[in-house]
Amino acid sequence: MLRLPFGPRHSRCDGVTRRDFLQVGGLAAIGLPALLRSEARADDARNSGLPAATAKSVILVYLGGGLSHHDSFDPKPDAPSEVKGKYGAITTKTPGVRYGELLPRMASISDRFSLVRSGTHGNDHHETATNWVLSGKFGSAFGDYPAIGAVVSHELGFRGPMPPYFAVPKNPSFTWELGKSAFLGGRYESFKTGDPNDPEFRVQDLSLLNPKVDRRQSLRQAVDNLARQVESDDQMKTLDEFQRRAMDLVLSPESRRAFDVQREDPRLRDRYGRTTTAQSCLLARRLVESGVRFVTINSGGWDHHANIFASLDNRLPEIDKCLSALIEDLDSRGLLDSTLVVCMGEFGRSPKVNNMAGRDHWGHVASLLFAGGGVKPGQVVGASDEQGAYVSDRPIRPSDVAATIYQAVGVDPSRHLMTPENRPVAILDEGSPVAELFA
Repeated sequence: MLRLPFGPRHSRCDGVTRRDFLQVGGLAAIGLPALLRSEARADDARNSGLPAATAKSVILVYLGGGLSHHDSFDPKPDAPSEVKGKYGAITTKTPGVRYGELLPRMASISDRFSLVRSGTHGNDHHETATNWVLSGKFGSAFGDYPAIGAVVSHELGFRGPMPPYFAVPKNPSFTWELGKSAFLGGRYESFKTGDPNDPEFRVQDLSLLNPKVDRRQSLRQAVDNLARQVESDDQMKTLDEFQRRAMDLVLSPESRRAFDVQREDPRLRDRYGRTTTAQSCLLARRLVESGVRFVTINSGGWDHHANIFASLDNRLPEIDKCLSALIEDLDSRGLLDSTLVVCMGEFGRSPKVNNMAGRDHWGHVASLLFAGGGVKPGQVVGASDEQGAYVSDRPIRPSDVAATIYQAVGVDPSRHLMTPENRPVAILDEGSPVAELFA
């Protein structure tokens, strides 16, 4: 996988840092030739008879641990106190719909996105549920199937010099890394950026820092060496094309600018919030603006088995601020129509507050948000029962969510991917797009 270099540099005697070489070396891992070949699949998708793609990019805000739907987007103000919890409910711009009181900004723009209150799969295990919702396919806790972002990368390829698939700051993780490319291999793995809220966050300057050494030429030689190593790859179009893409990625001003969050107006950065999740949302906007197809924002820390309200007192205002800023910012720049924003976790939280003042894992109900990318805003799809324990209307399963995303970007979920053993595996073997979102 390809990682961005951050922090102090340790130079080799030839003037090229070890991190420089690892960065270029990562190009072989993501398999630029194979990704280039994937560009042709985008044309195939457009001619497949599928509905026309409504989005060019996807931003997935992933709330690892499981957002409490009771305390956020599906409050139950009339339920018993042990179910209702600490927070009151507030009105939104969507008639008759209320959110938890710590989401006033999202309530004020509920007419710009759609809410699903009936996400369900019944699995309460972090790793298994995470891989399920991130791939749309049920498998083991170890990730048998590639994440949606990896499939989009495989099927559609580049839309500019940037890799198609990013994770900010990294893929979700509990005991190990989740939501990976599985049998598709490292060439379709996410490009991990690091923490954009870190004051030292930047793409390493690849200009000529040492007047005695032409570092560009050294980097070019490294790319040439890699190109020769993979010259026999039957998925490579041409050596020259490989070199062009590689050099574009590591040297182009466009790539460096995309990661330079310092260019943003400090007032806009403050509007998002000065936290890792908030600045990840801002970086995601910059990435899709630069042609990236799929960005996963990993916002962990939502697993509240104890003292849930002490944590949500801080976390809910944070997500309220940065998620509303992301939607408004995309909209103001004319990017929301072409960018599908999805916000979800691996499951919801239990209806009753436990004896440690927390809520436990609950795979029977979760709330999910969809904005932009052709989604009809200002509506609520599905419902949970009066205690938020089970779905009472229109269950939406992980495969349906994945099918919805694939339809939006123009990927045919009935296509088959080939394993290293040449075994065909369907992208999805069940599920249908949530038609109401696009009605």
